Amino acid sequence: MAGEVPDFIAEARTGTGKGAARQTRRNGKVPGIVYGGGVDPLPIEIPFNVLLKQLKAGRFLSTLFNLKVEGQDDVRVICRSVQRHVVKDLPTHVDFMRLRRTSRINLFIPVEVINEDKAPGLKKGGVLTMVRPEVELMVTAGDIPEKLIVDLEGLNIGDTITISAITLPAGTKPTIDRDFVIANLTAPSGLVSATAAEEAEEADEATED
Repeated sequence: MAGEVPDFIAEARTGTGKGAARQTRRNGKVPGIVYGGGVDPLPIEIPFNVLLKQLKAGRFLSTLFNLKVEGQDDVRVICRSVQRHVVKDLPTHVDFMRLRRTSRINLFIPVEVINEDKAPGLKKGGVLTMVRPEVELMVTAGDIPEKLIVDLEGLNIGDTITISAITLPAGTKPTIDRDFVIANLTAPSGLVSATAAEEAEEADEATED
């Protein structure tokens, strides 16, 4: 199932060159360019506060956007570069690349847990630890999974869920080339402490004998 692609609204920019870019910044906007896709580059401008908010939200360079520019067809894009002021570290220019549905890109996909009520380990007081609440995948732009599903049914304390246990859409693969851990089911800290104390006591008794 393809995930919802967030809209990113920009305006067409009439002027180009350094002078026009400076004027755009004086107007409280950040100049940018949209390129690729077999068509001419499109100069755009984005309200400074809107862009800054997106940057602060994180994952800006690995988020697929539906770019909306008045007078233009909507197009899927991914940011390829954000230029910043050398002193203030604020965005001064942004580059977006158009994507075809067959384009391959890296995106972070969230992980969702199901069947918690069917996990014996949780019923015994076990604790679920999400090692990776999201996973970076190489995906096709036209077939992006909305989320990855971790099924806890039948899992006990001590069990570990790795990426190989998750069904991925055809053509999708992790960017990490090994069977890494997504989550694990561990004993509650009180039980761990009690077990450790018992083991220490047994060790002392064995030493005394």
